[in-house]
Amino acid sequence: MTGRSERAETFESLAPGGTIGILGGGQLGRMLSIAAAQLGYRTAIYCPDPLSPAFQMCDRYWQAPYESRAALAEFADAVDLISFEFENVPALSLDFLKARVPIRPGIASLATTQDRLFEKDFLSVLDIPVAPYHDVASAAALHDAAQTLGYPVIAKTRRLGYDGKGQVRLEKGDNAQDAWDSLASELVIAESVIPFDREISVLLARGLDGNIASWPPVENDHSKGILRTSRVPATISDSVADQALSYAHAIAEALDFVGVLAVEMFVTDKTGEVLVNEVAPRVHNSGHWTLDGAVTSQFEQHIRAICGLPLGDSRALGRIRMENLIGKDITHWRDILGDPLAHFHHYGKAVAKPGRKMGHVTWVDPD
Repeated sequence: MTGRSERAETFESLAPGGTIGILGGGQLGRMLSIAAAQLGYRTAIYCPDPLSPAFQMCDRYWQAPYESRAALAEFADAVDLISFEFENVPALSLDFLKARVPIRPGIASLATTQDRLFEKDFLSVLDIPVAPYHDVASAAALHDAAQTLGYPVIAKTRRLGYDGKGQVRLEKGDNAQDAWDSLASELVIAESVIPFDREISVLLARGLDGNIASWPPVENDHSKGILRTSRVPATISDSVADQALSYAHAIAEALDFVGVLAVEMFVTDKTGEVLVNEVAPRVHNSGHWTLDGAVTSQFEQHIRAICGLPLGDSRALGRIRMENLIGKDITHWRDILGDPLAHFHHYGKAVAKPGRKMGHVTWVDPD
């Protein structure tokens, strides 16, 4: 396709009728496809998993490895811009795509957030508080880091961990070699365990013009490392909310971010200090409540942002509770639908595996 490289450099906005490529085929890609269709766009999904639920909602899809140059080239020629619901795409594949079609958010955002060490270093440069951390490259280094940081510590793989996977808690007296072996990675970061009062997240969208629209901070409850419930508004003071929002805005500006950004944070139990835990350069599970509880959902807002459209209103529509349906929770769909106030979302996954997010349900109280 001629002229693709030049257009990758000069592209600005994309009018309805264009085609958006999405890397990753999970439920986030599925919901992005639905939002794109509502705004008049077509979508193409690229994912290695033949059972990707996003394949059910897009106009075209490529089921191929992320390393396949032939499939990537065909995919790039079929779309006008690329975004992603899964940030752990190989860097070489992203470089290959970038030469052919615009990628939003940009590769710099991915490179920073794909690696927990890079992310912590980036936040530290911005003077944004994070848990004390050490880069470790061996079981002995993990032991030394735990001694320096003070027990307990959390050892995490620097890449690919999510929903509690790729991490282990190390208490005083635990065997560092066993912890190291369980991670099965040579790229590991050790972090102090923060005594926090609550976990919150801030989601925002930043447009091509630099305008930012933020949703209210969300209060999150986790079980076994997996998000279970999100509530809006979060039970935090105005000063804590303002601090959390300022950190998220600073991160978005420093990355020159375009799209929806999620920042997970801890609020400490003694001083009320806000520490950033992780940054996700994409739509996020803790923002699913926006589908039913906000004027503009995170999925529509992301499509607006990457296509260069004006951002929508991000106000909440009341008090909201969102609950993930994990594993066999999805089998209670009939009971959920029997609740006239419940907004039920099924992700179209065929097998309800333990720990797998199968859907979610949201309740909105406008009062």
